[in-house]
Amino acid sequence: MCLLRGWLTPQQRAQFDGKGYFEVVGSDTGTRYRIRHGTSANVREVDASGRLGMGWCFVPVGELVEGDVMLVQKIALETSELETLAIAKNFYGW
Repeated sequence: MCLLRGWLTPQQRAQFDGKGYFEVVGSDTGTRYRIRHGTSANVREVDASGRLGMGWCFVPVGELVEGDVMLVQKIALETSELETLAIAKNFYGW
């Protein structure tokens, strides 16, 4: 988790420490996403009221530890949101 924590903003780090997740803003649509602990099915859209919406499942190729997967998810959404969602699987509910 050290690598992930180094890439989080102070606000994201506070969210992660206090709530076990952090939020990012998509680079193309401005959609807010919540990334929680996990390596798959751990990304959800968040609306302006804080309600969870569509879930997205996407993981990098290879066997990476949880923190590295979460970092890839963060970078992908913040820099190439639409390309990422084009290959992701969507789902509802947790």
